Amino acid sequence: MTDYDAIVIGAGLTGVATAYHLAKGGASVIVLERDQINRGASGANAGSLHFQLEHRLIEHVGVLDEELSFYAALARMAIIDWRALETELEQNIELEMTGGLMLAETAEQMTKLELKGKIESEQGLDVSLLDRAAVLNKAPYLSDSVIGALYCADEGHCNPRLLSHAFARKASALGVTLQMQTQVNALKRTGDVWSVSAQTDGEAETTYTAKVLVNAAGAWSTEVARMANLHLPLFPVGLMISVTEKAPAIMQHMIQHVGQKLSLKQVDDGNLLIGGGWSAKLPQRNGQWQSGYRAVLDVDLLQKNLATACHVMPQLAELHVLRSWTGTTGITPDQLPIIGGVDQAPGFYVAAGGSGFTYGPTYAKLLAELILSGETSFPISAYSPNRFGHMNMFMG
Repeated sequence: MTDYDAIVIGAGLTGVATAYHLAKGGASVIVLERDQINRGASGANAGSLHFQLEHRLIEHVGVLDEELSFYAALARMAIIDWRALETELEQNIELEMTGGLMLAETAEQMTKLELKGKIESEQGLDVSLLDRAAVLNKAPYLSDSVIGALYCADEGHCNPRLLSHAFARKASALGVTLQMQTQVNALKRTGDVWSVSAQTDGEAETTYTAKVLVNAAGAWSTEVARMANLHLPLFPVGLMISVTEKAPAIMQHMIQHVGQKLSLKQVDDGNLLIGGGWSAKLPQRNGQWQSGYRAVLDVDLLQKNLATACHVMPQLAELHVLRSWTGTTGITPDQLPIIGGVDQAPGFYVAAGGSGFTYGPTYAKLLAELILSGETSFPISAYSPNRFGHMNMFMG
């Protein structure tokens, strides 16, 4: 079979989750992936569930006010989705939602937390501002430099090595074809039908057709869009994550910082995961990203990442780092995800960028709603690819 209701390009979390929701709604779906399931950022991130506005977003208050005006409301939907996820997927995905603390170490940072908490509370997100005594009551291991925190009881973490595969298994059970090791070579739209020419390792090129094409290729979404003669402003960013040796149970909550790049958590096995957005090096040639190669650790930035973590949690310095690794994700110029259909290319949908692990299950559900019914249960117009439509006004 080569004719489907929908073709999804990319077998990361958002791709396989979108395929699952489309199939659940009755659509025939094929997923094309040039590598394996979960090999991109979906499987290489730290597994954080950060429903509070992240450091990178709160830094844009005043610029992204309209977009941030309902961002926390989306977090409320994502929280509901995550709490139902293990039941939906019928699998243990090592999900822990035991709360998160966003730390402050200066009066200026506390003011920023107050503003952030006001924005989030007005949109119904359950957060509370804690003074130093209240923070230490929840997290006595923190440094003397911490003077307060914003607490969200719903934050936590999930094992990124399990989630995409769980969605893929459910999608497969609903009849979704998962075509791995398959390189997409060309896209073409004739009338209202998209043709995708792709080649699986060792086999002849095959053309798949569908009225719906979903670009869920993560940092590689720009390359996929280009084949459809579309500009999509997603820029690759290298991720770095580190894991320590096992330790006795120390911390229950996920830790972030309002003024620093930091994510810190302890998983069930006792290992601590350290990340927060410190960038790995992207392989380049002649100043251009070599998309076929993995990002490389930046040792200087990695040391700063670990130092930041040890600064707020001094006893962390007593643990050995077992491994550090990289991934590659994509960000947009305005830091928000791209979710929706492209008006200039009917039937072409995008789901990429912006906290793709925390919000991936919800992005997938909303995009499937849009494709299947033309409507969504939550407004996603702020995320529409059409906000960048002016970049394509000269395209044929």
